[in-house]
Amino acid sequence: MEIERKFTVKTLPKNLTDYSYHRIEQAYLNTDPVIRIRRQDEEYYLTYKGKGLLSREEYNLPLNRPSYEHLKEKADGNLIAKKRYLIPCAPYTIELDIFDPPFAPLVIAEVEFPTIEEAQAFTPPEWFDQDVTADPAYHNSVLSMKRMP
Repeated sequence: MEIERKFTVKTLPKNLTDYSYHRIEQAYLNTDPVIRIRRQDEEYYLTYKGKGLLSREEYNLPLNRPSYEHLKEKADGNLIAKKRYLIPCAPYTIELDIFDPPFAPLVIAEVEFPTIEEAQAFTPPEWFDQDVTADPAYHNSVLSMKRMP
């Protein structure tokens, strides 16, 4: 089960380069239900995500690089690439996604929680802006299908 809240960002943290990050590339084989492939650094996954906004089922299965590359050719829509910074926010971790073109300058902060109650009680840091958890337009699967100029 994935329980997460998503936020737009007013300003990037000044010390962003102090944090570790991952390079992520992902594509969608299907958006209803969500079936995604992802390369995170040199790890590869196939992910199924159920319906929901704040809380939904999520299953990750490992892939190897040849399988990922094969499936990437079959993906629909836009390939999404981003840099994901991991920022401690005790007891949680903020996953700050800075999207590459054609989605730049989009920046989204996500925080995952062990319970819905903790998610609802979370007070975001000052540099967060709007809570877009309930807005499906900010789901990567929806972004992948967006028509780009």
